Amino acid sequence: MNQFKSGFVTLIGRPNVGKSTLMNRLIGQKIAITSNKPQTTRNRIQTVLTLEEGQIVFLDTPGIHKAKNKLGDYMVNVAERTLNEVDVVLWLVEPSDFIGAGEKHIIEQLRKTKTPVILVINKTDTVKKEELLGFIDTYRKEMEFAEVVPVSALKGDNTDTLVQQIMKYLPYGPAFYDEDTITDQPMRQIVAELIREKALRLLSDEIPHGIAVSIESMKDQGKVCHIDATICCERDSHKGIIIGKGGQMLKKIGSAARFEIEKMLEQQVNLQLWVKVKKDWRDSDFLLKNFGYNPKDMDGYE
Repeated sequence: MNQFKSGFVTLIGRPNVGKSTLMNRLIGQKIAITSNKPQTTRNRIQTVLTLEEGQIVFLDTPGIHKAKNKLGDYMVNVAERTLNEVDVVLWLVEPSDFIGAGEKHIIEQLRKTKTPVILVINKTDTVKKEELLGFIDTYRKEMEFAEVVPVSALKGDNTDTLVQQIMKYLPYGPAFYDEDTITDQPMRQIVAELIREKALRLLSDEIPHGIAVSIESMKDQGKVCHIDATICCERDSHKGIIIGKGGQMLKKIGSAARFEIEKMLEQQVNLQLWVKVKKDWRDSDFLLKNFGYNPKDMDGYE
């Protein structure tokens, strides 16, 4: 009898609860970008954890929130549609005994699904242990969960227990991917996301999420990988901030990104960055498609 289990698990939660940090921690490698700005993850990122007893394919979805533009609609549609396509839902929340409107909206979506839901209370390193029971109680009053697991994605606390609990609910079956596969993301997309992460971290709050990165070319010459990338922003004033005085900010973004990309590709990288203004790209189907988002997902397309 086949003892191997395999299945799909989605991570959902409001923006900035630590979904990407948790996924990176579970697979032991950095695939999803993290930043302290909400709505960092825009696409559904698929990563793979293969263990002796089974294989978990994680889908890290954009945060569920109230959408303000086409990009926002797309992000919410992707997140909500995933709930019924997977074997287990991990709902990440912060430790709190207050359930706000955003969380209530997620509870409404979760009540409609037949998929087992594991409540993951993240950031336990920020609260006292004895407070946790109260937080768990608050959420248990709202709905029935398959399991409740408190973790700290940042510190790695209790993440092994979380993996064991996920395995309980996966069906028996063969692996979907080779054991050395970590993600199905194209390398160009991961590189673009790493550049975007560095830009988000280094830029001030003056430039919120109005930036996207496209890779114009990526090719190996000898031992060096040459990458040309464009950072697109929505306003001329943003372009000035991204480039910085005497090009200093763009240099900082470039060198921070190059360091990460070299680590990931395990080779020398020559990274050239450009900045272009594309007004209102977040409301343009053509430009969204250009940056790797599928406009069909924007209007509830099934």
